[in-house]
Amino acid sequence: MIIAVLIGREGSVGFPGKNVYPVLKRPLMAYPLLAALNSKYVDKVFVSTDSKKIAETGKQYGADIIDRPAFLATSSAISEDVFAHAYKYVKDTLKINIDLIALLFCNAPMILPATIDRGVEILRERPEIDSTITVSRYNMWSPIRARRIDKEGLLSPFIPFEKMRVSMDSNRDSQGDVYFHDCGVSVVRPGCLENIKDGILPQKWMGRKIYPLVQKGGLDIDYAYEVPLAESWLKENGFTEEETPYGKKQYKTQS
Repeated sequence: MIIAVLIGREGSVGFPGKNVYPVLKRPLMAYPLLAALNSKYVDKVFVSTDSKKIAETGKQYGADIIDRPAFLATSSAISEDVFAHAYKYVKDTLKINIDLIALLFCNAPMILPATIDRGVEILRERPEIDSTITVSRYNMWSPIRARRIDKEGLLSPFIPFEKMRVSMDSNRDSQGDVYFHDCGVSVVRPGCLENIKDGILPQKWMGRKIYPLVQKGGLDIDYAYEVPLAESWLKENGFTEEETPYGKKQYKTQS
């Protein structure tokens, strides 16, 4: 069986209530939910949360709920532990035989079913790969351009220049393309979560051999000012306040 696990918690300092914040008259988390529910390969969708509102929304869209323990719902809890807990619950408690897992975030709406399906197909075609993940190109956020504020209150390179063996100038494209995981989806094999300590930092749930699913402009919403970016992406991909690319009967709108 192929399952999808969507994670989101109650607390958020930068953007309280972001996971159920209305975007095009739907809760933000509806978009990754709809992507998983409309995938032609995903058999069952779970939402791991400590939030009643998130759980209620998940149920409205037909997902099963996993009660996230309090120690995994703090600001210091890390996603890999939450994913691993959900996987273990489905595998050991529900006794479901899992082939692949699509990992999603409630606050990352830039994902479509076709992208999840492509990730599944690549893993089926290439058994040597651990995972397929969505990435977006963000050359403006290259490590070369990153700065920190030092003890004197001045800007200095985040990574010392002598440790960077690449050419650079003020052109943001001069160092070559830079890709970041945009939190759209990670389609992983069970081994990635069973042996999570062996994965590559900082997102160890991806394993070590990671295939990129390149898309444009994806990101997870952590601040209110990012909502218009999500709306723009969704509109470009066929969403309006009244309709989705999946048909009128496959979604619920907020009153």
